[in-house]
Amino acid sequence: MPGLLEGVRVLDLTHYIAGPYCTKLLSGLGADVIKIEHPRRGDGARWLGPFASDGAEIPPGPPLSRFRSGGGRPPEDSAWFLYLNTAKQSLALDIKSSEGRKIALGLASKADILVESFAPGTLDSLGLPYAELQKANPALVVTSISNFGQTGPYRDWKASELNLYALGGLMNITGEPDQEPLKEGMPLAQLGAGQNAFAATMAALMYAEETGEGQQIDVSIAEYATNILENALMQYSYSGQEYRRVGNRGYGRAAWGIYPCQDGHVGIIAGPDTRWPEVAKIMEREELSDPRFTSRAGRLEHADEVDAYMLPWLLDNDKVDIFKAGQESGLGFSFVATMKDILEMEQLLARDYFVALDHPVAGRLNYPGAPIMPEEGVNAWVFRRAPLLGEQTYQVLDSWLGYSEERVSGLIEQGVIVQNGRNEKV
Repeated sequence: MPGLLEGVRVLDLTHYIAGPYCTKLLSGLGADVIKIEHPRRGDGARWLGPFASDGAEIPPGPPLSRFRSGGGRPPEDSAWFLYLNTAKQSLALDIKSSEGRKIALGLASKADILVESFAPGTLDSLGLPYAELQKANPALVVTSISNFGQTGPYRDWKASELNLYALGGLMNITGEPDQEPLKEGMPLAQLGAGQNAFAATMAALMYAEETGEGQQIDVSIAEYATNILENALMQYSYSGQEYRRVGNRGYGRAAWGIYPCQDGHVGIIAGPDTRWPEVAKIMEREELSDPRFTSRAGRLEHADEVDAYMLPWLLDNDKVDIFKAGQESGLGFSFVATMKDILEMEQLLARDYFVALDHPVAGRLNYPGAPIMPEEGVNAWVFRRAPLLGEQTYQVLDSWLGYSEERVSGLIEQGVIVQNGRNEKV
């Protein structure tokens, strides 16, 4: 079914995580997203595990080194690629060749949006600078996503999620007070930057539709991390005091954080102070009613004692029962959900959140649902599996540029494009 962005054309020159997440949101909303991939190795995310086939045939090392060491064609069942590239079309194109550049420029002239995540200056070196793209299509929105942005002394520096999370400042406030800083379990900086890029792209698209003027958007992944430092940066700006890591005691509070229980871990949020007597009642510990614990300051002063009174009850009960007991008493309790818990969660199942998609290599898998829930009867989100490498090469060149079968076959013979992952005539 068509989505809210039906009719919007997007040229996707992104790879790995941040850029593809931006274009995933666009394709999910119904935009026609053409993903240009290297004709032999594809998007680097195709080489990132886990794999439905367990990836046993893939040697260790970064994607390009695997390819050069004889890794052959990229696998088609990378979980990262399948998740980040739903509802897109794959065009396997050598944009470094003169014909490839010509095709890319032709596609850009027909597009509403171009999203790229190359290192700064790469589009220039490919003969596709913004000025050239703007000349071909004055209304084109070009969104450039990079580690540190298109300008500044760090613009050409390399970075992984570890660098981006650390330099952005988030790592400094994550972890236990007296231990080393910690990184998030997932690439938060990259996924968050992809969201920022999506929002900025939509705003620029609205402007272009009203005025006929496109623009280039500069998104820095590291700056996304800095943007979500909460009050840590402001605290330092106001007082010169560094925000201290507080570990699982959120904001340094007692009875406010992650605790062990019978079958995992739970989140206990014992606020506001007026609700504290409910905690003592739920946990059946009269000691927790002590006046010393009724205020936040008192619980902080006696944090270890508060924890010692709570732990026996927590360890005797399972996480879902603790979660529900707190919620039913007006307290913001939660639990740490495993992936099994997520797939079986009654709330998500009641909202028909998960979507099962069939893939010719990976098989039938459950995917996270749409990030929005539209009103009934509105088709806001499009669900289709991720493409095989070069799967839609001919269809794209035909529908966007009007290329004949003979012309496409000639480009295949020249090695400029690959159709359906194979170098063969249409």
